[in-house]
Amino acid sequence: MGNLLNSRFEQSCKQLLLCALPLGVAIFSGCSPGPVKRVPHQGDSILTKPSIQSTQPEQTPGLYQSVPPALSLEQINHRLQSIDSLIQAGESEAAKNTADTLDPFYLAPQQRDQLNLLFVQIMLSSGDAEQAIDKLALIQPQQLNLDNKIKYFQSQAFAFSLTGNLLDSAKARIELNSLLTSVEQRQKNQAAILETLGLLSDSSLQEKQLLSIPTLDGWISLARILKLKGQPDFNTQLLQWRAAYPGHPANSAFLENLLEKPGSIPFNSIAIFLPESGPFTQAGKAVRAGFMAAYNYTAGRSPKPVLRFYNSEHALPALFNQAVSEGAQLIIGPLSKESIQGLADSVIFTIPVLALNHIPDLQKDNLYQFALSPIDDVEEVTHRAWADGYQKALLLIPDTAQGKRIADYFTESWQRTDGTIMEIQAYNPKKNDFSSPIKKLLNLDESENRYNKMLELVPSLKFTPRRRQDADVILLSAYSTEARSINPQLQYYQAGKLPVYALPNIYTGQPNPSLDSDLDKITFCDMPWLLDKAYLGNLSMEALRDIWQQFPNAYLRLIAMGIDAYNLATQLSDLNINSYPGATGNLSLTDDNRIKRKLICATFTAGLPEVTGVINNPVESPDDTDSSAINNEISPDKKPKPPEMMINNVAD
Repeated sequence: MGNLLNSRFEQSCKQLLLCALPLGVAIFSGCSPGPVKRVPHQGDSILTKPSIQSTQPEQTPGLYQSVPPALSLEQINHRLQSIDSLIQAGESEAAKNTADTLDPFYLAPQQRDQLNLLFVQIMLSSGDAEQAIDKLALIQPQQLNLDNKIKYFQSQAFAFSLTGNLLDSAKARIELNSLLTSVEQRQKNQAAILETLGLLSDSSLQEKQLLSIPTLDGWISLARILKLKGQPDFNTQLLQWRAAYPGHPANSAFLENLLEKPGSIPFNSIAIFLPESGPFTQAGKAVRAGFMAAYNYTAGRSPKPVLRFYNSEHALPALFNQAVSEGAQLIIGPLSKESIQGLADSVIFTIPVLALNHIPDLQKDNLYQFALSPIDDVEEVTHRAWADGYQKALLLIPDTAQGKRIADYFTESWQRTDGTIMEIQAYNPKKNDFSSPIKKLLNLDESENRYNKMLELVPSLKFTPRRRQDADVILLSAYSTEARSINPQLQYYQAGKLPVYALPNIYTGQPNPSLDSDLDKITFCDMPWLLDKAYLGNLSMEALRDIWQQFPNAYLRLIAMGIDAYNLATQLSDLNINSYPGATGNLSLTDDNRIKRKLICATFTAGLPEVTGVINNPVESPDDTDSSAINNEISPDKKPKPPEMMINNVAD
């Protein structure tokens, strides 16, 4: 019996010892300095954990176990590059096998992100988007280099697209857009953004637009407009979008590809009547430079029209007949009012004529008139001021014949908006001191007169003249040189709180912040071509720098006019239905065949014009036949006018 008890006791002790052994090992292991990395099978590679079928016993972590050697930085980078090369070669299985040999535990954070990104690409190649998204969540893109950042957002966009998360896919591509340096890549990515958003319903887009994320909001708004493609006002809505989002990434030449364009030039032969001698030779050269830039840009398209240039200083009736006999199907020009009137009085327009000026009351079949008209300039400025909430205006204009006509245009246009012209003052543009007309405009002269009379009675009286309080806006016609003196003097004479709206001649067409800082806070409306990111076409000022640098600034607007003159050849047939976003403005056709321009408005800030948008005119302008006092700045006068005056309005 005793032996039996002893045997059972020994067995019980052994069982207790065996049960306690794991606990003891655990306690002992807990005393070690920290977790010990497992041992790789080879000293020059990092392998995955050994399989459970391995015949090698797994070593128990111990207090004195040494840390195994690791791959060098160069070896790891080489391994990562090998995986990337396999992925690019389409060998996904080999890429995965190689990637599996790297243990993230041994990698630096940036290397771990790169490895995860490689796994993402491998997963996406096999269509495993869900796991790819999980893997993407482990990556910190800010730690990636530029190439890998691009791959990260490309992968993210693709993964979200595969899982049906279109909004997040578009967001990823929006992030990607800022990283791409190639114009072609950006345009493809931008097209993908719009295509992705276009798959969402309009109601869903409207809901997402409430997220109030400016860049995303612009993309969503543009995607909604694209759903209207084919409708008559599609181009107009694109133009309005451009004005609403002036700094948006899509607001570039990319938008030109979205515009609906008519087919090729409908004319096989075009005759151009421009002055090649006389006082307006340089003006003719500027128009021709813009015209040829547009022609050369589209010359590769079929059919290619034949161009013939004629000197409009010669007898125009003979030139017209010669051009027709030589096969002309369209005539563009002439440039001066005298030439247009003389041609209209002498011939029957058997083919379309696009005159580069405008004469009120002149209407003939096949005659179209395209001009940089001050009527358009005045309308845009007054409607901008009206849209901004102003009603009582003070008008400051030069004391010239042109200034008086401008005053008439302002008065008519402002009254059509139910506004009131409180007072008109003219200044001498040849002077630098404009204090006298400014004081009269602000009624400071009357205040000073009252003060002087009171001073005779009370010599000790101290008094500061006060400007009138019944006006809320100033409308200004001035060139940049004059305006740089006028604006500071307005500030000096207490008119700082009165906003100033000016005609386009206030801007030279070239940014000059050091000088134009004196124009700060002045709002003006001008052609898109002169304003940064306001023109959609590929023939921007930057693109044509080599051309316009050959001309004084005063001729810049004529170069833009030449661009539009050529492009209008494709537009005349339906311009009364669909407007055309040209270099000189958004162009449309009136009932009397005058091509009207809608301008872009900007405000000087730190000496630079910042685009503020386009204006939807609240009142339809009357027929130009009501403005019989219009006089041409390219006139039959023997003495040519200075370029700056002449170019202000080719059609005035």
